[in-house]
Amino acid sequence: MKEKMESKIESKIESEVKLELKSEIELKSEIEKTKINKQKINKREKRKWYTYLWIWSIVYFALGFFNILFAWLGMIDFLIPLVFAIFSGNKNFCNRYCGRGQLFRKLGNDCKCSRGKKAPGWISSKGFRYGFLAFFMTMFGNMIYQTYLVAAGATGLREAIKLFWTIRVPWGWTYTSGMTPDWIAQFSFGLYSLMLTSTLIGLVVMVLYRPRTWCSFCPMGTMTQGICRIKDSR
Repeated sequence: MKEKMESKIESKIESEVKLELKSEIELKSEIEKTKINKQKINKREKRKWYTYLWIWSIVYFALGFFNILFAWLGMIDFLIPLVFAIFSGNKNFCNRYCGRGQLFRKLGNDCKCSRGKKAPGWISSKGFRYGFLAFFMTMFGNMIYQTYLVAAGATGLREAIKLFWTIRVPWGWTYTSGMTPDWIAQFSFGLYSLMLTSTLIGLVVMVLYRPRTWCSFCPMGTMTQGICRIKDSR
């Protein structure tokens, strides 16, 4: 009787061990399948044409370095996200077609320039995002005002860009006076300053945290998100 009991217990333990092993093997198999599927998705994603839009960001700054009037092309990055949000009610531009976002992804993921650390919570908080948007729009408004002053003849053309809105950097070689009305050139210097400064901020947070940390508080992203929410609420 005792031997039968021991035999049943051993048989039960053996079957439980087999079940555990089977479950462990199945779990490992599922994990492996998930990894393979993710790799396939990433490969497919990398083959998409918009993953090469990082080239646009480099071309933009290169063109502006040699001729500041090309800075006007930066308005594309201001207007297209709004068009997507207003007419499509989505953030597809930000998620896929933003050249700057693709540049940060390229440098951070492919070139391993990012630490990949999670950013502090305050960076993506509502207060910081809307505060940064307000600051950004104030700087944009000041740029428009300076352009107006030049157009009105109240002040002369300033052939320089400002990094981080404070550091004045001479940039005169990129423009020859008389090529266009001075107000057009003034707007170019202002917009290039804005684009270069925001890209440098994005690069800093890319290195410190995850590749596209900038996207969590990008002013254009905040605006388009607000537009999408208004459309969704209707």
